Amino acid sequence: MEENNIQSAPARKKRIFSGIQPTGTFTLGNYLGAVRNWVELQDEYDCVYSIVNMHAMTIRQEPKALRDNTISALALLMACGIDPEKSILFIQSHVRTHAELSWVLSCYTQFGELSRMTQFKDKSAKHPENINAGLFTYPVLMAADILLYQTDLVPVGIDQKQHLELARNIAQRFNGIYGNVFAIPDGYYPKLAAKVMSLSDPTKKMSKSAENVHSRISLLDEPSKIKKSIMKATTDSDGVVKFDAENKPGISNLLNIYSVLAGKSVAELETMYEGKGYGDFKKDLVEVTVAALAPIRERYEAIRNSDELLTILNDGAEKADAIAQKTMQRVRAYFGLGTGY
Repeated sequence: MEENNIQSAPARKKRIFSGIQPTGTFTLGNYLGAVRNWVELQDEYDCVYSIVNMHAMTIRQEPKALRDNTISALALLMACGIDPEKSILFIQSHVRTHAELSWVLSCYTQFGELSRMTQFKDKSAKHPENINAGLFTYPVLMAADILLYQTDLVPVGIDQKQHLELARNIAQRFNGIYGNVFAIPDGYYPKLAAKVMSLSDPTKKMSKSAENVHSRISLLDEPSKIKKSIMKATTDSDGVVKFDAENKPGISNLLNIYSVLAGKSVAELETMYEGKGYGDFKKDLVEVTVAALAPIRERYEAIRNSDELLTILNDGAEKADAIAQKTMQRVRAYFGLGTGY
């Protein structure tokens, strides 16, 4: 009897989609909370990462600044370790089907669902002079971003769970009417994700749009800026380096940052600084942070000024569009939007 040499095809890797807005330089919070994990996922999953510049339009943007920030964001993701040979890395607006699918999905999204989105309420309060329709409907565009790529998993934080749930609801509603059109995405909750809080108000997340520049550390900050921001960071009056998120949120936030960057447990750090004050702790944290971010800054400068960046940008858009068009061909057929008249 002949030996059967037929080998089964390798199982398809699960696909991950995630995006980040190009509104300002990424912060340490963006890096430790999201981007660092994106890098780790590249070998195990089929990763699709996007600079979601269309989402940035819900707030008034200066055109040249948006273009520059978008290209810089792509270069910075690569500097952090996103490899275009392993992952699809592209700019959202370069794949036109995002907007097309968003409109289709909006016709299957209820007004009440969007009214319940907490981020719409938060952003409306921050920008009362510009409460536009895009701000209200952008969760549908977010759903389109995800569903367009038949995404299996979406890395999410606590503040994004509601948007993922909306995407799931829309996909299930659509599939219930037309059949198996979209994959139903699940949340991916990274084990190594770190929630980094504001240095000036540790009850709030670190934000790249906060008015106080010392409330954050940006990945491209000069060492002098990093030092000033950390030394000015809010702590408390007792001077004891101990983790207590409820009663000592400031030093607890700094301990989290130190722990992740240095690869030491919080307990180890508490022992290291027993009997020492916040001054010594902060000085050492400055050194650790500067050392961790220096290679990213160096790689960014090389990539941002590279002639190959435009080629990488175009290649990423082509790869993304190839997947997106397959999804849209099915959607158009179901809606009678195709060319077969």
